[in-house]
Amino acid sequence: MNGPVYSQEKVLVRPANGMAFLILNSLAILLCCFLFVIGFLVSWSTPVRILVIVLSALYGFVVGPILYAGLKVIKPNEALVLTLFGKYYGTLKKDGFYFVNPFVSAVNPASSNEGGTSTAKPETKQENVKFGSTSYTLQLPKKKISLKAMTLNNDKQKINDALGNPIIIGVVVIWKVVDTAKAVFNVDNYVEYLSIQCDSALRNVVRLFPYDSDEDEKSLRGSSKEVAQDLMRELQEKVEVAGLEIIEARITHLSYAPEIAAAMLQRQQASAIIAARQKIVEGAVGMVEMALEQLNDKNVVNLDEERKAAMVSNLLVVLCGNRDAQPIVNSGSIY
Repeated sequence: MNGPVYSQEKVLVRPANGMAFLILNSLAILLCCFLFVIGFLVSWSTPVRILVIVLSALYGFVVGPILYAGLKVIKPNEALVLTLFGKYYGTLKKDGFYFVNPFVSAVNPASSNEGGTSTAKPETKQENVKFGSTSYTLQLPKKKISLKAMTLNNDKQKINDALGNPIIIGVVVIWKVVDTAKAVFNVDNYVEYLSIQCDSALRNVVRLFPYDSDEDEKSLRGSSKEVAQDLMRELQEKVEVAGLEIIEARITHLSYAPEIAAAMLQRQQASAIIAARQKIVEGAVGMVEMALEQLNDKNVVNLDEERKAAMVSNLLVVLCGNRDAQPIVNSGSIY
């Protein structure tokens, strides 16, 4: 990565109390306004009068109002990354009302696409401004960075699994910003960066697993929890440089691509039919064996090998058939 990499944020732990400064600065401006008026009314010496008028006007009309720009309000789970003349000044993370250097400026690259080719929707706040009978809506960039847990719901993607079958998969990622300095200065837009890295990590993970497996190996459909953990682990490695933490990753949609969905459905149906038939045959053979043993033990009827074979054939046909058997009564001798 070109340029300096910020490894740790600098949190402003003891900024000035904003309410105390607001009161003191307001009183100072009122006092300067009073002295400015008095300077014209009181007959002081000319140098003193000029000094009082100039100093009171300078602070009351220039310096005092400029100092109000240093007042910052931070809500819970919000942060404000500040720069001073292009250099990193610090981060306000604790909620409250503070006063900082009035010349600092807040930075949030996710609120604008300046200097990049971001396609992510910027965070903005709307202000309604009315001029006469016409109302305008202004989109103002939101400079504060949210520290809340947020959700990234990526669009469904077509990816080939381990067997080369195209599948449609969608994931949702729960994430949050943990290092504001990395998020602001190490990447151009941390929201878009996360989205792109999520696409890349998803492709890398999906191609390691088949969609479904008849054996005990892991698959996308049968081991969704393990696949999500692998995805979260790889994604965390990729977004570490952006100061983001991946809280959870889950698969929200999983299906075959439309061009092979019908064929794969027939394959699944055939596998299910084969498994069901295998179970039916195992049960039928057991029942025939049990019937022959009981007939032999109780001496109900003595059958030669040919008759036993015929009986076994008839029982298997009845037990393994798809439809109910139609009974036929034999009125004569079986020999």
